[in-house]
Amino acid sequence: MRSFLLAAAFALTASAVAPARSAPQQQMPATSIDHFLLWGRSIDQITADMTVKLGFQVTPGRDPAGLANRYVRFSDGSYIELLGITRANPELDPGAQVDQVSLKGAAGARTLGLRTTALDRMHDAVAALGWTPTPVFDGPKMANGRTGWRLFAFEKQPLSSNLFVIDYDKAWAPDLSTTPAPGDWQAARVHPDGARALTAYWLLSADVKHDRAQLAAIGLKNSTPVRLPEIAARGVCVDVGNKAILLLQPDGAGIAADALQSGGPQIIGASVAVADLGRAQRLIERGYEHSVRRYSGTFGPSFLAPTRDDLGMLLEFHAAGRGKGVCGM
Repeated sequence: MRSFLLAAAFALTASAVAPARSAPQQQMPATSIDHFLLWGRSIDQITADMTVKLGFQVTPGRDPAGLANRYVRFSDGSYIELLGITRANPELDPGAQVDQVSLKGAAGARTLGLRTTALDRMHDAVAALGWTPTPVFDGPKMANGRTGWRLFAFEKQPLSSNLFVIDYDKAWAPDLSTTPAPGDWQAARVHPDGARALTAYWLLSADVKHDRAQLAAIGLKNSTPVRLPEIAARGVCVDVGNKAILLLQPDGAGIAADALQSGGPQIIGASVAVADLGRAQRLIERGYEHSVRRYSGTFGPSFLAPTRDDLGMLLEFHAAGRGKGVCGM
């Protein structure tokens, strides 16, 4: 999904945060983690870091107006969208402009997506909460005439980081041709580091209590306290099925405090499940020429790749197959 197609959905992302109201009586549609937008200092730089140093397969995107995108796609349907400016004075949609103002041309992530299969019902439900959703925006048509994806965002953001909600036609595959050869879908999601799924967003929050209430209002009610000594942060782990959203604030001096002071609220990290943790660790240590230490994380044994200088955020790798109850519930 190309960032410039988010223009109608992002509107002009305001710094004010929409307040939560009492949740409607109707049950909220189920949501899941979908993808986030990760900016590089250039599209070639971030592609090289993701492939050579981290062992991901990166699939092609487009570059029609000076803003290129590429994809790191996982077998469960989640993905990371990579973005980079390729020329002077690129044509940026309002959402991209907001990200760039915050990032000041540096690498990093400020925008995340949730997926629901009941997009219109979710749109009505969040409007009832007073969240000022934008109109639902239709993506491009596929060869069969059906719309590939639909989304909405918010005129006033409900969370500290920029949020949008999306759903896809089951046949949508923008990184492949309209008539892919058998096996292409699976092959595009096989990674040398064994990555299987994007399993958690780590949101460095301006107000954990407020963001927690906002997520509870859309049905994400199960949470438990969490502490990440690796980045000197604490907060809550919000259960999203067998995945999680970590809402974090600094816990003394350290990475989280430095990041909040220098860059404000942001996606400070993300978790990725891999088939073989040992293999992923060896590959990434070789790519960075730097050893990493394992620890017991939200998803069990994990390690942090030293990606902060390259990506403007951290990537945590953990073994796949932990199952439900990732927040310790």
